[in-house]
Amino acid sequence: MNIIICGAGQVGFTIARHLARENNSVTVIDQSPELVRRVNDNLDAQGVVGHGSRPDDLKRAGADDADMIIAVTFTDEVNMVACQVAHALFRIPTKIARIRHQSYLDPGWSKLFARDSLPIDVIISPEIEVAQAISRRLKVPGAFEMIPLVDDKVRLLGVRCEENCPILETPIKQLAQLFPDLNLVVVGLIHADKPVFLSQEDMMQVGDDVYFVVETNQVQRGMAAFGHDEPEVRRLLILGGGNIALLLAQEIEREYPWIKAKIIESNAERAAIVASMLSRTVVLHGDVLDIEILEEADVEVTDTVIAVTNDDETNILSSMLAKKYGAKRAITLLNKGTYEPLISSLGIDVVVSPRNITVSTILQHVRRGRIHSVHSLREGFGELIEAEALETSGLIGVPLRETDLPEGVKLGAIVHDGRVVSPRGDTVISAGDRIVVFAPPENVRRVEKLFSVRLEYF
Repeated sequence: MNIIICGAGQVGFTIARHLARENNSVTVIDQSPELVRRVNDNLDAQGVVGHGSRPDDLKRAGADDADMIIAVTFTDEVNMVACQVAHALFRIPTKIARIRHQSYLDPGWSKLFARDSLPIDVIISPEIEVAQAISRRLKVPGAFEMIPLVDDKVRLLGVRCEENCPILETPIKQLAQLFPDLNLVVVGLIHADKPVFLSQEDMMQVGDDVYFVVETNQVQRGMAAFGHDEPEVRRLLILGGGNIALLLAQEIEREYPWIKAKIIESNAERAAIVASMLSRTVVLHGDVLDIEILEEADVEVTDTVIAVTNDDETNILSSMLAKKYGAKRAITLLNKGTYEPLISSLGIDVVVSPRNITVSTILQHVRRGRIHSVHSLREGFGELIEAEALETSGLIGVPLRETDLPEGVKLGAIVHDGRVVSPRGDTVISAGDRIVVFAPPENVRRVEKLFSVRLEYF
């Protein structure tokens, strides 16, 4: 595909890297010569200095032959106009825009994005996506990642192996024997901050991060197998009162009536606005790094603290401070990937990356084949893909042990006629089955093809 990306910031650069690695023709437009130089020096993509919404710059970027435009500049209006120009002048078929400001997304103004107004095919709201991602993690205390799949029939969970994990030093191949009626498959492992190509002989060790797919009604048993039985959240403290905090608090009030939530916001005017839009959540005006305001918010009896200010360093420090003074668990928003390797040593339990979440949402609309959802797991670790097996797929009609899956690719679950099946060597996939599969970056393209044509075609 020929793809134009408007914006070479963190999100634009990451998307370009994903798509260029899969042999797409990618051109990135940005006004910053430095960011464009970074694209040209580090990616198999073309960088163009220009304005993403201007016709002449889009034409220089190859808009006449483009299949898709992805507008992820820092300005909503530029992203919207880029899609408008792409549609009106170049007839680019697929237009994706990142839109941050919530007023544009108000249901009352839904006609704005109609075909005869602003013809945007996919709108990505990072704030909404991040708030939902944090909310999901509250459903499974003890997990640093939780992704529902196949209409929430199965879930991917990410957990850290602590010293109390009962299956430490146990080969993965023995898990099926230890838990014969548990639909659980380990699909990813990170040891000493490095991804491991899983084999059946690999064993979990203290400090490892493990990703596994489990049937939703067996989540508690799956967590217990890894030594996690944390109680559900009842007291919550949100640090920062921006859009993410407000959206999260509104969802908690709708979906989690048993949770008592509080918000600390440093700007008095913003704190008043947030308080006026919530009914059960207590909003405090103060500095999230002030011990006295943390004590006023009852941090010592807080189950989970969620740091979502617009500053990474403040999020890290406030999370550490809250845990030092009694909070049991910290969920921390980080925009910069450079801090992630330090997180476990700082005592932070869960990292939420707006960049990865936004990239995952966009990739879902780029993938070919019958792909239902795509989720990027950490930076450069791999992708979790939910897809439908087609009649033309090489996976159909033969036992899995006879299929030639690319290295590192793991099938996590098969849903056949609404029933969850854990993949085994003798399992046979039928057309129409929904498959959950993990793929390392270098083999994502091959997994796409698995769900479109037979293996011998490539």
